[in-house]
Amino acid sequence: MSDLKERAQALDTADTLAPLRELFTLDDTVYLDGNSLGALPRHVPARMQEVLTREWGELRIRSWGESGWWTAPERIGDRIAPIVGAAPGRIVVGDSTSVNVFKAVVAATRLAPEGRDEILVDAQTFPTDGYIAASAARMTGHRIVPIAPADVPDALGPRTAAVLLNHVDYRSGRLHDLPGLTAAVRAAGAVSVWDLCHSAGALPVGLDEHGVDLAVGCTYKYLNGGPGSPAYLYVAERHQPVFDSPLPGWTSHADPFAMTPGYTPADGAVRGRVGTPDILSMLALEASLDVWDGVGIDAVRAKSLALTDFFLECVEAYAPEGRVTSVTPAAHAERGSQVALRCHDAEPVMAELIARGVVGDLRRPDVLRFGFTPLYVGFADAERAARVLAEVLGAPEA
Repeated sequence: MSDLKERAQALDTADTLAPLRELFTLDDTVYLDGNSLGALPRHVPARMQEVLTREWGELRIRSWGESGWWTAPERIGDRIAPIVGAAPGRIVVGDSTSVNVFKAVVAATRLAPEGRDEILVDAQTFPTDGYIAASAARMTGHRIVPIAPADVPDALGPRTAAVLLNHVDYRSGRLHDLPGLTAAVRAAGAVSVWDLCHSAGALPVGLDEHGVDLAVGCTYKYLNGGPGSPAYLYVAERHQPVFDSPLPGWTSHADPFAMTPGYTPADGAVRGRVGTPDILSMLALEASLDVWDGVGIDAVRAKSLALTDFFLECVEAYAPEGRVTSVTPAAHAERGSQVALRCHDAEPVMAELIARGVVGDLRRPDVLRFGFTPLYVGFADAERAARVLAEVLGAPEA
């Protein structure tokens, strides 16, 4: 145990990202739930006070122009773009992930060649994605085909219109092969839609590089945008002139203030906008993204893998034999930025962990889930979490 503690201290000392922790509001708790809700960057409250008192309180309606409120969706999209490997002008921020999944799936069926009537959907997808895809299929006359991501290449065919996949599985932390699967979908003449909720801000995505068609993601996990912060929609440049949103709201009109009865879509990713932007949460997100200034996603990925490797090593060393089993892939190429441990009494174990100052979460019935956010989680956190977990697993009441 002392050896692992000493190694954790040495790794933290050598960690070039370690100073970023000071940018966040944190305490002595080991916070390993940033894959559900990221920590608060320290400077955001002051920025929001300015928004509330000056931009809303004093300027009021003038802030749509003078404070840049109107252009926030595309401006903040350009801040997110380098984190997910996209050029400027390809991401628009707004609405929830669910709404953006709906927009993307329906638009994908409209981009696909005529005569295709199948939508392939990750069989283990986050429930909302499945619900939304099923509804989109009913509305567009398509049928849903549940499929394991690894089986997508064999399932593609002349009837495949679109494929909706998660980059990282929310339950197990498995990282799916975005480059290879996207290439397979493109070769089959179908349209790819990727959900980046558990990868954006934790590992390289490469949307432009790998030829992704459409993508969606949330901003309140690894991007630290705050509870319910707006999601985003990526539209590849080649699709923007013909992207046909099923929700053509007034703010995506080419001339929104003309108030004409006929709809003419704006150019670019702005077509993905719908209604009036949710300015308060959007500007909190914009301020939160300041912590990414000068941070390279490759360095984040390297630390993520080192953290999860070290945590797994500590769990193996500390935990009573047979009490937990990792369901997160050991191979780096198949791992996101979380560790999921199967535990038969997961619910009381997680409750006790939280009571002892180690915050993760669980996925019923039997998965303990620990998210590692490299911007503020350190190796001492990983060691302490594993040590406390072992104590809880060895306690009779657990």
